[in-house]
Amino acid sequence: MQNLSIPQIDTAKVSIVQDFKEITKMRLALSVVFSSLAGYLLGVQTISWQTLSLLAIGGYFMVGASNAFNQIIERDLDALMDRTKNRPIPSGRMSVSTAFIIASIFTILGITVLYVINPKTAMFGAISIFFYVSLYTPLKTKTPLSVFVGAIPGAIPFMLGWVAATNEFGIEPGTLFMIQFFWQFPHFWAIGWFLYDDYKKGGFFMLPTGKRDKGTAVQVLVYTLWTVVTSLIPAFGVTGSLYITPVSALLILLLGVFLLKYAIKLYKIRDAKTAKQLMLASVSYITLLQIIYVADKFLRTWI
Repeated sequence: MQNLSIPQIDTAKVSIVQDFKEITKMRLALSVVFSSLAGYLLGVQTISWQTLSLLAIGGYFMVGASNAFNQIIERDLDALMDRTKNRPIPSGRMSVSTAFIIASIFTILGITVLYVINPKTAMFGAISIFFYVSLYTPLKTKTPLSVFVGAIPGAIPFMLGWVAATNEFGIEPGTLFMIQFFWQFPHFWAIGWFLYDDYKKGGFFMLPTGKRDKGTAVQVLVYTLWTVVTSLIPAFGVTGSLYITPVSALLILLLGVFLLKYAIKLYKIRDAKTAKQLMLASVSYITLLQIIYVADKFLRTWI
């Protein structure tokens, strides 16, 4: 009889790969890279696949570095929360020195790769790391204003792509920055709402009033409205070469109504389930908005 052996999986290698993905927050990093690429496609006249690749690689390095530094600084607090206690450092699977080496190498490689595109892109990438690691991370345990500070590096990627394409900063990348800046608030306050108890264990202040109350719900609603309004500004021809057609503006408006529906629902019900629905709706909103913006530009070019 033939002896059939079942191939064994090298669990050590799987663990190393998984820990690497977790320390750099791969899924989050890829979503940030997506925003950067969308911004690049909006700003470029002729696509350079080399630049596009460099932006994706450099962007991933920069976000991965920020996330690794963040987990080093918050390792003791991460150990207190159910959501984060199994991360590589608090679980003991990765040493602080190993994480620091990864973060440092990623920072150097990220700035270098983005500098090859142009110095402005590297500068904004470096600013993003500085704000996230040196300002946003330590403020999270001190004041709800940390979300405002964190919204700055969070809004840079969409803008960064345009700067990579044009080597210029003006009204167009500024508008892209503002769209993603305002979007951060309903998105992260929704997360802060449904993870409120877990964040409380780590001493994080994520909600504007510090509580899951009417005041927080009102601010979520206001910033959701600002997000939608800002997203529609390019339809009025006041943002330079950044422009969307009335058809695309209508699609964005419909997306905005969809997002506002959940913000209003949170205002009325104020529970964790609705907050999670709002968070998922916000992710859909920003992703589809970027796709619509890019599709609008290229469809106008082809037609």
